[in-house]
Amino acid sequence: MIEGYMSIKEAAEIWNVTPRRVQTYCVEGRIEGAAKLGREWAIPASAEKPGDKRIVNGSCRNWRKKKECSLSGNNSESPT
Repeated sequence: MIEGYMSIKEAAEIWNVTPRRVQTYCVEGRIEGAAKLGREWAIPASAEKPGDKRIVNGSCRNWRKKKECSLSGNNSESPT
């Protein structure tokens, strides 16, 4: 590998993630200075692991639950 750069495998070991995850970071452009040289990625040795973009504030909790729907004119009582 070029001096001052590391391979995907080396970055994966340092950052404690899989090589596939590091490759995804590179493709998404989340590693500043990473460049593809032929089939290989060259990652700067000083590059930091990209942050986690998952939502952690809980604002999307229970997003699958259906909300109560109250439509006008829809009474559960039927006239007799």
